[in-house]
Amino acid sequence: MHNRLTLLTAAAAATSLCSLAGNPTGALAAGAGGIAPGGGAPPASTAPSAPAAPARAPRGIASTPSAHVTSVRITSARCTPTSRCSANPRQVSIHGTLALTGRGLAAGMVVAFPRSPGARISRSSPGARLRNKGSSLIVTVPSSAHSGNIMVLLPRGRHTSSFGPIYVFNHALRPPARPGPAPAAGQGALSGTAFDGQGMWIWYLGQSNHGEVASIAARAHQSGITTVFVKSSDGSTNYWSQFSSQVVAELHVNGLKVCAWQYVYGAAPAGEASLGARAVAAGADCLVIDAEAEYERRYAAAQTYVRDLRAKVGAAYPVGLASFPYVSYHPSFPYSVFLGPEGAQYNAPQMYWKDIGVSVDTVYANTYINNRIYARPLFPLGQTYGGVSSADLLRFREEAVDYGATGVSFWDWQETNASGWSALAAPLAPLTSVTPNASYPELASGAKGDEVLWLQEHLASANPEQETTGNFGSSTAANLRAFQSAHGIPASGRADAATWAALLALAPVAVDWTGGGPSG
Repeated sequence: MHNRLTLLTAAAAATSLCSLAGNPTGALAAGAGGIAPGGGAPPASTAPSAPAAPARAPRGIASTPSAHVTSVRITSARCTPTSRCSANPRQVSIHGTLALTGRGLAAGMVVAFPRSPGARISRSSPGARLRNKGSSLIVTVPSSAHSGNIMVLLPRGRHTSSFGPIYVFNHALRPPARPGPAPAAGQGALSGTAFDGQGMWIWYLGQSNHGEVASIAARAHQSGITTVFVKSSDGSTNYWSQFSSQVVAELHVNGLKVCAWQYVYGAAPAGEASLGARAVAAGADCLVIDAEAEYERRYAAAQTYVRDLRAKVGAAYPVGLASFPYVSYHPSFPYSVFLGPEGAQYNAPQMYWKDIGVSVDTVYANTYINNRIYARPLFPLGQTYGGVSSADLLRFREEAVDYGATGVSFWDWQETNASGWSALAAPLAPLTSVTPNASYPELASGAKGDEVLWLQEHLASANPEQETTGNFGSSTAANLRAFQSAHGIPASGRADAATWAALLALAPVAVDWTGGGPSG
């Protein structure tokens, strides 16, 4: 993600790399953890757009009333046969076939294609003749054709209106893989949002298949990607032009769901919330908050952000948090605010096992133990960068099913190699060697941090005398023992699985934060 998070071993304090600011230039390598470093808005050229229809007559064709013919017109074009096409009927390979329908079309007419991406049609444009095939009129895409609008060139310098855009690929296309079976009982209910399925994160659109939407969609369909998470802003004033309503609409037309993600710092949370809402207004199917080290000890800022965001996008709009997976390593991070009653409904922890230095099995067990108390559905976020093996990628996907996740995603598009794409498309097999870890974090006297705070907020619902300090002191231990006794749980004064289950049945008390947060 924007700042690749760095998790140190349990013996050391974990931290996050600071995000890089400034406009992206040159070759960009991701940092060593969560969302990759970003900064200023990418140049406008990185945001692709569909080739525009010419505002005037095509170059090289006279702009006279008699030149533009309306009695002949293309009204539809679709790739054929379907076995050589993608899910988008307007995508076609070089030497592939388009079936055209319209008014006045006839075999022998010349269909012209752009000579370069989005170029206007002229008499020297590459073209091919319409021919009959059964009841259809078809045309073969010339070898020098490119994406853009097409038109029919007629004798005596006449031409039809343009039609398109048509997306031309140099590689063979194929239909998208059939979706897998619905989750079986015990695998978790679908959220009904863009978090379900398989997702891929895009940092710089221009460095993801050169920012060509049709190419991105084709690659996504080939690898079973259903949602792309595209960076939309950085901080409180820097909205990225690559997340535009036009790009979102084009991706939607190409059969993909599109979520926005924003990197936030906490210095100006109201501005960050406004930029998040701006991405939602551009058509995002969901919004992901990438909050990392900069938000540690900023509980009041986190609360301002989530309240302002919800006021703008509504309580039901799907919002996710993508942050550190090991809560215990980051005791001053406001998980309880970002994942609290006013915050994100979904949790997409950055489970970069190779960066952390553990196995796929270990990162799953520890992440689920650490995050279970916040009771938000988890959508594991894995890594394709850093030389991870295809076997690990496949295991990450398979283990998500074992843990009941209905969606999984990966960081990031521009760093995924050919073997990584293949691993994302590989069929899944049941894992017989993994038993999901159903534990809860055990807390006792002396513990500090957001996990303690979350315990106290729930305990305060049963005992109004309970303070929310983030410190597990003697009064918290005494109140917890009383709570355990009242609920038929052994009065150990420790937060074990049975105690957490009873506590989480209560609503947490509301806390109005000022400053950095709890004293713990």
